[in-house]
Amino acid sequence: MARNISDSLKGKKRSRESDAEPEPEPESGDIDQILSLEENLTFSDTLVALRIMREQFPQIDKPIQPFILRSQLYSSVEDRTQVDRDLETLRREKVLRIFKLNTGQDDHAIMFFDDYLCQVDRVVKRLEGEKERDILEVFKWFRSHVIDFKLEPSIEHQELCALLSLGGKVKDEHISLLMNSGLLTRQLIDPNIYWFAIPNIGSVLKGLSQGRKEVLSLLNRRRYKEMMLAPLEKKRLRFSSLDMRFHLRDLIGSGHLKTVQIPTGIVVRVSKD
Repeated sequence: MARNISDSLKGKKRSRESDAEPEPEPESGDIDQILSLEENLTFSDTLVALRIMREQFPQIDKPIQPFILRSQLYSSVEDRTQVDRDLETLRREKVLRIFKLNTGQDDHAIMFFDDYLCQVDRVVKRLEGEKERDILEVFKWFRSHVIDFKLEPSIEHQELCALLSLGGKVKDEHISLLMNSGLLTRQLIDPNIYWFAIPNIGSVLKGLSQGRKEVLSLLNRRRYKEMMLAPLEKKRLRFSSLDMRFHLRDLIGSGHLKTVQIPTGIVVRVSKD
């Protein structure tokens, strides 16, 4: 499986083969039209699920690249053990990065490596003109020496400084800038360890939490705490910029909701405690 994933990702990895023709990407509108949850709730392949959900990422008014929650993969690919194995392979091959989210729960976001690099570049572009040029050099060091080498979700302070020093003399203000820009967050348990983070994700995480509560509240108010998937997917949320499809995949994968196939379609039901 790992070899198949590696072979199928040649076009996705950062343009390392110049002679490889890029695969045509379906337009978002086409994806939305064709791939409803009713017809495509599960996939047989982790990579296919990742690519589809990346294309289906909601269009939100935030400068953030598409990401997929691990729980969403669990709802879309039946073999969770295989999902974890595939993610580990893709992470080691620098196809994607995995981030621990600050939601108070065991949430992890998955972002394709190229998308994450674009997110880093956006941070630098935003800070140009605000910060002196020499202090901005830390982003170049971070991109060249840290991201490419340290593929795990976290990094110790000493290792971070050692890797950054491959680019230049590291100062406390360099670390502070990386944290203030949203690329690093300190672990609460051990402040000597940093989580790699996705910049500008704060308000999206607030919407994620509120959207989860809104969907569960909607279903809990119904007599049998259930609803057909097709009409449920079309409902709009008031408190989350993420769409219903995003939240349903998340809540099904995390076990808060379950699905039941009946002759007329798929029923989404609140899981019993």
